[in-house]
Amino acid sequence: MDHRMPRRRVYGADHEDPDPGPRPGRAYGELVGGPLDGLLLDVTGWSAERLAQEARLPTEIGRYGAGGRAHYRRRTSDPGRWDWAGDGR
Repeated sequence: MDHRMPRRRVYGADHEDPDPGPRPGRAYGELVGGPLDGLLLDVTGWSAERLAQEARLPTEIGRYGAGGRAHYRRRTSDPGRWDWAGDGR
């Protein structure tokens, strides 16, 4: 990876972690759109059934603030990307 490019951040990584990027040997999907746009979602070990379900990710930066969730669905045409489907509680 080019040292001038910032490393991608993984959803749920501690904000104080000096290396919040992806880890070798793990599987990730890119979150596209919405409040978590550009973050990586660690899907390591997820079953096919789980991957087909909507991911409802807790976040304070969505429409509902604290206690809210950003909803993402895996893109069928590009399974490495998860598209924002809206916010909920």
